[in-house]
Amino acid sequence: MRLFLACLLLVVVRLTAATQPNVVVMLADDAGWGDYSFNGNRQLSTPHIDALAKGGAHFDRFFVQPVCSPTRSEFLTGRYHRRLGVYGVSTGQERMNLDEKTFADSFKAAGYVTGIFGKWHNGSQWPYHPLARGFDTFWGYTSGHWGEYFDAPLEHNGVMKSSKGYIVDVLTEKALQFIDRNKAKPFLCYVPFTTPHSPWSVPPEDWNRFKDKPITQTATNPKDEEADATRCVWAMLENQDRNVGRILAKLKELNLENDTIVVYFSDNGPNGHRWTGGMKGTKASTDEGGVRSPLFIRWPGKIDAGSQVKPIAGAIDLSPTLHALAGVKRVGDKPLDGRDLAPLLRTGLDADWAPRYIFNSWPTTSACARKRTASITAATFST
Repeated sequence: MRLFLACLLLVVVRLTAATQPNVVVMLADDAGWGDYSFNGNRQLSTPHIDALAKGGAHFDRFFVQPVCSPTRSEFLTGRYHRRLGVYGVSTGQERMNLDEKTFADSFKAAGYVTGIFGKWHNGSQWPYHPLARGFDTFWGYTSGHWGEYFDAPLEHNGVMKSSKGYIVDVLTEKALQFIDRNKAKPFLCYVPFTTPHSPWSVPPEDWNRFKDKPITQTATNPKDEEADATRCVWAMLENQDRNVGRILAKLKELNLENDTIVVYFSDNGPNGHRWTGGMKGTKASTDEGGVRSPLFIRWPGKIDAGSQVKPIAGAIDLSPTLHALAGVKRVGDKPLDGRDLAPLLRTGLDADWAPRYIFNSWPTTSACARKRTASITAATFST
C-alpha cells in the first residue's frame, strides 16, 4: 500500500509539473541591442542566445528603461518604475515599495519553487531583499555593482560565501543545480547575469580571442568608442553565451525543453559607445540606443520557431505575459501598465493589437514616449 501511494504521489507531481510550465528568465546587464550576432553584429558570436530567437519569438521593438533598477522593477511587477518608488540605482532609490507584489510572489503562491542567481538590484536589506519578494533561494549579490568578478564573495540566502572561479560561471552553476534539484516540480529560475557590466574583467581564454581583434563595426559616434572596452564586452558576452548554452543543455538533458518557457533580454542599452546598428544613445539615455533591448522568448510547440513580433512592447509586459503563458493567477491588485503579449506569441497576428505608447525616463530631466505605427517607431521627448 505504501509503495502504491508513493507511486501515485509521484504521478501526481509529474502531472502537475507537466501542466505548469517551468520558467527560466535570463537577463543581461548593460548589453545593447547591437551586441548579438542575431542582430547583425559580425564581430562576436552568440549562437546559444541566437538559438532562442531562432527557436522561438524575437521582438522587433522591445524597450526597457535607461538603467538597471527601473527596468528590473518593471519586469518584476508589470508596472512603471515611478509608480513603484524606484527613482535611481543606489542610496535606497532602487527599492520597490513594500506594497508591491512581484511575479515571483505569484508563482510561489501557485506552487512553483523560485530561485534567483545573480544580481538583484532592487533593495539589499530586509524586507526589500529577494527572499522577501517571492524567491525561495538566492545566490548572488543585491547591490548594483560588484567589483570583483573572480573568486567573489557571494550571498546565499543571507549568508556570505566564498566562491571559486569567474562570477558568471559560478552563478550559472548554482542555477543548474537548482534546476536539477527541482526537475520534478514546476520551477521559476531567474538568472540576472553580471555581464557585460564593468569592471572590464573576463577569463583569459575569452579575452585572448579579442585582445587584438580589429573593430570593423563601429559606434554611431566612432570617436567616443574605447577599443579595449568594446573588445572586453565581446569577450564577456561570448562567455555569457556559453553559460546560456549550459542552461539550455541542462533543460534538454532533463527532457524539460518542451515544458519550459525561456526568456532572454537586457536591462538597458550598451554601457559605452559601440555598434548599435546606427541608433543614437547608450546606457542612461532615453534615445533608442539607450533603451532598445533584444527580447527572445522560446516555448517549443507553443510559440512558433523564428516568429517575429512587430508591435511595440516593453519590460512592463513581461510579468503579465508570464502569468498568462503559465496560467498563474496574479498576486496583488494594483493596476498594471503592461499588457499580456501571449496572443501575439501564440498566434503571430498583429491585426487586432491596439496601438499604444511605451514610456521611458531617467532620472527626472529626460523622458520619452514611443508609439509604433506600421514600420516606423516615433518618439516624442520632453525635458
